[in-house]
Amino acid sequence: QVQLTDSGGGSVQTGDSLRLSCGVSGYIGRRYCVGWFRQAPGKEREEVARIDINDRTTYVDSVKGRFTISRANAENALYLQMNDLKPEDTAVYYCETVEYLGYCPSSPDVWGHGTQVTVSS
Repeated sequence: QVQLTDSGGGSVQTGDSLRLSCGVSGYIGRRYCVGWFRQAPGKEREEVARIDINDRTTYVDSVKGRFTISRANAENALYLQMNDLKPEDTAVYYCETVEYLGYCPSSPDVWGHGTQVTVSS
């Protein structure tokens, strides 16, 4: 059974950087998309960034140019480098994975437990 453990959140100031990490236990192979979602207070969970099986990445418009998603298959790990953080980035961030079906389905199969990111002005 695949389990995801996300970490790296914290409280920072506007303009600071954070790197989120997600450890993957259990084998998911290359036939899985991996990514990060976030949920801010009072808002729905939204997809932030994803990598598909061909290492193509997608980002929500609000983080393009500031966030970078990457994965290290040898380490069974996923990362989200977040630069130039803004108060609107404040949310709980969740790593996730979903089986690739010729595309990455919008609903993940497995979620991490979440890590809090708080950005103050």
